[in-house]
Amino acid sequence: MSSSIYGDITKVETTGASGQTANQDKLTEKGIDASHKLMATDLERVNKYKALINKVATANRVDPAIIGAIMSRESRGGNVLINGWGDHGNGFGLMQVDKRHHNIVGAWDSEEHLSQGTQILTGMIKSIAKKFPGWSKEQQLKGGISAYNAGPRNVQTYSRVDIGTTGNDYANDVVARAQWLKKHGY
Repeated sequence: MSSSIYGDITKVETTGASGQTANQDKLTEKGIDASHKLMATDLERVNKYKALINKVATANRVDPAIIGAIMSRESRGGNVLINGWGDHGNGFGLMQVDKRHHNIVGAWDSEEHLSQGTQILTGMIKSIAKKFPGWSKEQQLKGGISAYNAGPRNVQTYSRVDIGTTGNDYANDVVARAQWLKKHGY
């Protein structure tokens, strides 16, 4: 079910998780292997929302693996949330929509929340596509994933797409997690 209009996640270049991100699970490796292990750890939790993910993905023409990977990166599939909140009370829900920049909708694990997070993502991808019309669809997709974390102004060049994101690896880690999900039923 890859009817994404935003590029093919399996063709996006990635270096995976930084050592800082890998350290969340005390992993000795970093990079793509670490991203895959982090995603594997979260798979059961993310799979609880698979029907909702697929519904929202179809409605927004986004690869469901990307939504699942963002859920893993942002909230570990909900595992690190307290009453639906994370990021010191600023991020809400599975996809950690920031209350400082968005009006929160729905319950933390609802279709409304996943729709909002996905629409924020697609808005970021479109913003990056407008900012960098010469980039390939896959580069724009990666840039949009980075912008989901740190905003479109933060994305300056493709080679430094993640500088300024959490762990300086946000898009690379999310892409690697999504690629792992594509091989595991998404």
